[in-house]
Amino acid sequence: MTAGAWHPRSDAWASTNVGRFGSLHGCADLDALRARSIEDPSWFWDAVVDFLGIPFLTPYGSVLDDSGGIPWTTWFNGGSLNFASVCCDRWATATPDAEALVWEGEEGVTRSWSYAELRAEADGLAHLLTERGVGVGDAVGIFLPLLPETVAAVLAVAKLGAVFVPVFSGYGADAVRVRLEDASAVALITADGFPRRAKAVPMLDTALTSVADLPTLRTIVVVDRVGASPPADERIVPWPDAATTPFATVGVDSEHVLFLAYTSGTTGRPKGVVHVHGGWTVKVAEEGAFQTDVGPGDRVFWLTDLGWIMGPWLITGGLANGATLVLYDGAPDHPGPDRLWAFLARHRATHCGISPTLVRALMVHGDEMVARHDLGALRVLASTGEPWNEQPWHWYSQQVGAGRCPVINLSGGTEVGACFLSPHPVESISPMSLGGPSLGLAVDVYDDAGQPLRGAVGELVCTKPWPGMTRGIFRDPDRYLETYWARWPDVWVHGDWASVEETEAGHAEWFLHGRSDDTIKVAGKRLGPAEVESALVAHPAVVEAVAVGLPDERKGEALWVYVVLGSSVDPADDLRVELADLVAERLGKSFRPSGVRFVRALPKTRSAKVVRRVVRAVATDSDPGDLSSLEDVAAVASIREAV
Repeated sequence: MTAGAWHPRSDAWASTNVGRFGSLHGCADLDALRARSIEDPSWFWDAVVDFLGIPFLTPYGSVLDDSGGIPWTTWFNGGSLNFASVCCDRWATATPDAEALVWEGEEGVTRSWSYAELRAEADGLAHLLTERGVGVGDAVGIFLPLLPETVAAVLAVAKLGAVFVPVFSGYGADAVRVRLEDASAVALITADGFPRRAKAVPMLDTALTSVADLPTLRTIVVVDRVGASPPADERIVPWPDAATTPFATVGVDSEHVLFLAYTSGTTGRPKGVVHVHGGWTVKVAEEGAFQTDVGPGDRVFWLTDLGWIMGPWLITGGLANGATLVLYDGAPDHPGPDRLWAFLARHRATHCGISPTLVRALMVHGDEMVARHDLGALRVLASTGEPWNEQPWHWYSQQVGAGRCPVINLSGGTEVGACFLSPHPVESISPMSLGGPSLGLAVDVYDDAGQPLRGAVGELVCTKPWPGMTRGIFRDPDRYLETYWARWPDVWVHGDWASVEETEAGHAEWFLHGRSDDTIKVAGKRLGPAEVESALVAHPAVVEAVAVGLPDERKGEALWVYVVLGSSVDPADDLRVELADLVAERLGKSFRPSGVRFVRALPKTRSAKVVRRVVRAVATDSDPGDLSSLEDVAAVASIREAV
């Protein structure tokens, strides 16, 4: 086992959800459970529904049906349920006073709702939307920061059998419009504004501009977040009072569409990824329960936005398992660099999910920023979105988790409907590892010839269907097939580089190496940018780094790196040489960077994920594509100045 690995307690198999499930079905350890779940997915997913008590209103006949082809597999066929019944209604009946969510705004105000209160808020909105003519199958945009009303809005739309369309709260009007227009949205739920780094964000202004002449849009529900007065507009109605009369949640077919998650592309219109009530709900409920060990009494935080796939994941993985959501809608380092740690301590969070990039950004402020707060309630750390570097992984594990919390590093995507790879809290976890395949998923790594590959970097693929997989790209089935299924017959190609490595103990562990479209090929040799970036951030002068491949007449592609230095570091030329030498020493002389550039900031999303395509585009003076998801567009100017 790699030095610095995390090891579970001796009673982990008996004290965790996944261990209890495995024991119930005669599996002695996780390896046995993984193998059986992948070999017999019908057994596994049926057993998950029973173990988690997921209430189907009408029992399903077959667990899966792939008669229409593997890419179009359907799940829980003939059954009916509703996402809102699973995530709220049943708890509001069984444990009405249990805390469903607690929220803190950037300015420090807090609110808390019980499950009964959450249901009443969702029912109030469901009644209002029904009165405004919203019904089964209608699309409703949700353009909100992560507020209590955001959770209620997701549940209310699901209760109707309508389709929610989550829209990132930082988008500009054009980005909002293209998503609502593609979905033919009939209603939009938004806020009058919200604070971000002590500045007012005029969210309603953006929303109204985006739907100014959108013919399908008939209703705009406005949450009073900052006390601004909405303009006169017959479409605008305020967020309603909590219902005194329960709303009769609509039972829908397992394959009924639950939401459309739009991904941002570099060109062309965004992809509307289709997720359904049965498959999404069961898969993510299982992940919350088994991968992150969520259950009643837990307090689950993930730094995300509803517009990222982890927003719906948080709501589903937390509420489907009867836990409390811990929500925060501001910047993680405002008003001070310890704000996130103070927030987690104040609300006694048991689970913390953040990105590796955010860890790198916060660790430069020092261990004291964490140590001054009591994080003793934490028992699970989580991350997703990108590969780790080893030093930040150790810092997260040791400083934030005190060495006692597993780092559950998830990898999947919007289209996957959750995770392909994940450790589980019953297995030893090496630094930066993703453990192995998620339960029930036939994940593999292929070489260029489509053969399984071990001990080297290859394409991450999946060879069997799974419940959470997208049911296609909205109104564009050909694009779905071309994007994921065209390379090898009945094999999903995900677009990530991965490797399966054998540890000293003979145990196989999986690692990510970045997006395959981010791959750098120098003189015919393939290199993942994460390897370069790990070497750079190991230098004490470096805060963050990004590596990209740029066209080169001699090599075909040359390695260039863009580096953010510590505030007291002199950006001298000899440091450029030192950093280039460091990469060459770690990775080989042929991978010595052709250029090292110092920048003030890297282009990142609000979830702190570096967007390499923007760096590459600016460096090559080409169109950087959609920039609306960036936290700070000024970072693009910093790259341009360095170029």
